[in-house]
Amino acid sequence: MTRLLIIGPPGSGKGTQAEHLARHFGVPAVSTGDIFRSNVSQQTELGSQAAEYLDGGDFVPDHLTNALVKDRLLDSDVQSGFLLDGYPRTAPQVMELDNMLASQGVALDAVIELRAPDAELEQRMRQRAEEQGRSDDTVGVFRRRLDLYHRETHEVVSVYAGRGILVSVNGSGDPGEITALAIAAVEKFLATRTGA
Repeated sequence: MTRLLIIGPPGSGKGTQAEHLARHFGVPAVSTGDIFRSNVSQQTELGSQAAEYLDGGDFVPDHLTNALVKDRLLDSDVQSGFLLDGYPRTAPQVMELDNMLASQGVALDAVIELRAPDAELEQRMRQRAEEQGRSDDTVGVFRRRLDLYHRETHEVVSVYAGRGILVSVNGSGDPGEITALAIAAVEKFLATRTGA
């Protein structure tokens, strides 16, 4: 019954870490990025709308994102826990997520923040662009995303820090070591909250 959120700047390895952490804690990873890309590739109406924002390096508007996440959190596989990746990204989305979870009588247990220097993040993005050939991986788009993250998503981090459920993890270095650090930090945090 663990409900987690992972947050971090673009290029911080959130997706990779989300998969490892979700597997460790035995919950499904719920990635808004995957939901968006799936809709774009299937050329759904929502996907077409989302593509306009994604290709320009903008966040998909709250009303589109909220609707997708709300539907996903009603699925049976996430009733006993989940790890959210990529949502919420803005303060209004935090309030929307609070409402979604409150309607089910649950709340987040911990928020994992990955931290890494901007220069390292940009280097990772360049490498990923070469390996995966993603259309949204250009230096201009990446820098715009990073700027948006610092301006908007930083506020989300502050909200969860204020609630005392933020667990910060050094996101620099070897991915395997980062996973181990994150697991240890979350388990320690959850143990202190439950008094275990």
